Amino acid sequence: MLVDGMALLFRGYYATAYRGYIMKTSAGVPTNAIYGFVKYMWDAIQTFEPSHVICCWDMGSKTFRTELYDQYKANRGAPPEELVPQFDLVKEVVSSFDIPNIGIEQFEADDCIGSLAKRYSAEMHVQILTGDHDSLQLVTDRVHSIIMKKGMSNYEVYTPEKLLEEKGLTPAQMIDLKGLMGDTSDNFPGVKGIGEKTAIKLLKEYATIEAIIENLEKLPKGMRTKIESELDMLHLSRQLAEIRCDVPIECVVEDALLTIDAGKVRKQFETLEFNKLLKEMGIH
Repeated sequence: MLVDGMALLFRGYYATAYRGYIMKTSAGVPTNAIYGFVKYMWDAIQTFEPSHVICCWDMGSKTFRTELYDQYKANRGAPPEELVPQFDLVKEVVSSFDIPNIGIEQFEADDCIGSLAKRYSAEMHVQILTGDHDSLQLVTDRVHSIIMKKGMSNYEVYTPEKLLEEKGLTPAQMIDLKGLMGDTSDNFPGVKGIGEKTAIKLLKEYATIEAIIENLEKLPKGMRTKIESELDMLHLSRQLAEIRCDVPIECVVEDALLTIDAGKVRKQFETLEFNKLLKEMGIH
């Protein structure tokens, strides 16, 4: 199981912070995001029973994508103040489970997940735990995406068949879909005036962006004009949308074998005053 660390951490933070309640230790260290993170990760481990687990992280806002397009994710504000000290602390918690933390400068967690999924799926079944639909482009017969939905223990597992049934598209076409319609959360525009419905219709008919461009003269004049005037942005948006699967990561699969040392976890949890969670997880 490849865990999208940031997705779980932010989800853990907002699950409690929206009520204005930030859990803190007696020393005043905020821990609500970590608490939520552990609950989500542990629930997924209990539900899907992976033999190996790796947690992947973003390493700051500067990546090869921001070099390609300086407005990439520029719409995102600074993280909430109470969340900042939890970024490093959560990695210590992950380490206490003997789960490797992976993050590579200039790349996003998604690129690490894509690269590890490609590498490990040659020899084993891979599950990606995330809240992010971008991961659907990585789905194969050996790589499934577990999308976390609202609440605990609420998952949607995507296989190539499930994706085809729901969207009518293949995993590879999910990249072209984002290229055409853009992505408001990552702040790149795609082709102005082309939304999801139109993009899916075009891809069902022509399969790829390349084939759409080759058949521009067959498109209605308005649509053709939109694409022709945004060709550069279309290609750039597709490049930004594609998860890299060639990131040089040093991680031996044996290091990811899930063997929990209760003593290590207990010590870490006692520091964070997660006594109730220890009981809930059955760690003595």
